[in-house]
Amino acid sequence: MMRTRPLKVALLGCGVVGSEVARIMTTHADDLAARIGAPVELAGVAVRRPDRVREGIDPSLVTTDATALVKRGDIDVVVEVIGGIEPARSLITTAFEHGASVVSANKALLAQDGAALHAAAQQHGKDLYYEAAVAGAIPLIRPLRESLAGDKVNRVLGIVNGTTNFILDKMDSTGAGYQEALDEATALGYAEADPTADVEGFDAAAKAAILAGIAFHSRVRLDDVYREGMTEVTAADFASAKNMGCTIKLLAICERAEDGQSVTARVHPAMIPLSHPLASVRGAYNAVFVESDASGQLMFYGPGAGGAPTASAVLGDLVAVCRHRLSGMTGPGESAYAALPVEGMGEVVTRYHISLDVADKPGVLAQVATVFAEHGVSIDTVRQQGKDGEASLVVVTHRASDAALNGTVEALRKLDTVRGVASIMRVEGE
Repeated sequence: MMRTRPLKVALLGCGVVGSEVARIMTTHADDLAARIGAPVELAGVAVRRPDRVREGIDPSLVTTDATALVKRGDIDVVVEVIGGIEPARSLITTAFEHGASVVSANKALLAQDGAALHAAAQQHGKDLYYEAAVAGAIPLIRPLRESLAGDKVNRVLGIVNGTTNFILDKMDSTGAGYQEALDEATALGYAEADPTADVEGFDAAAKAAILAGIAFHSRVRLDDVYREGMTEVTAADFASAKNMGCTIKLLAICERAEDGQSVTARVHPAMIPLSHPLASVRGAYNAVFVESDASGQLMFYGPGAGGAPTASAVLGDLVAVCRHRLSGMTGPGESAYAALPVEGMGEVVTRYHISLDVADKPGVLAQVATVFAEHGVSIDTVRQQGKDGEASLVVVTHRASDAALNGTVEALRKLDTVRGVASIMRVEGE
């Protein structure tokens, strides 16, 4: 039997995502009520600019006093889509204190203060759900948190930022330079006027922190994630990747150490073989590859941003949280029992592609090979081209630690025959 008294929802933020949440709540009201077991009612919408016309939203619901809205006491669920750290953090904790559960899309806040927010939710017996914080419409948080709860996840490898994937895909498919591809992404609305958060990896790093924490049942903060942007990737790097049968993607990589006693989380550009499923992810799409003991390899793929896709994830959480309200229960909270330490980037082991500018004369290759050997870095392949006294030397290593590779590069720079290090890129997905 359906309950006739509606569950009341407060919406914080009514931009691209918030407006889509409100639209779907209205147009799919009957279906949502049938799935939940009670109608849901939009009880208030907090915005910064109340005079803006918002199609489909009753102007009487609009307020600039978000704090008063979440303090009302009759609100069942607060949907937070304003982003940033403050006032979002204060509003979420206030919502818990006044009896509401929370659905959020705020990756930056969750990556920085997820543990404190989970603790506040648990203290007040409320839900904190945030599927929309990572990879837009792609179901990812819930499969990691619930479907794989009985498995042991060892690695999460993914493309979690659509802007950077669009740019790198254009560079790969058309031969465009970085700036040219960025300009096209901006013109098409895939990149913000200030793309720093995307192209420097901040957005992906926040998502990596969230994914690592859930996958490894350990607390991983944004500060724990190694971050390297993709602004230095060049057409020459793509040419080298193609010579290896690879392409280049900005990857978020979360790994459990081989001994199982620690984890790492990192974001950086990397070459991946064309045979890997992530290599075929084009345009602004996202995809995440999960490797675990029992289920093996799983891939989640779809639109990773945008108003409607992100709103879809928000509404999925809203349905789940509303069902919990009706049954008087809460869903899974934070699982950090493993408490595995997060190791620094120096401990990460992978393959490397290094391009060197060297003098074109006898003995150079032997000198370079000696430096690699002295630092315990094994060479897989070497390719040398040169004329008129100058040459390029491309070295691909076997797996080595980041610390060992850095030591090798420092020593190479001291050789008289090495004019410079043109590029260094990790090789993943093998």
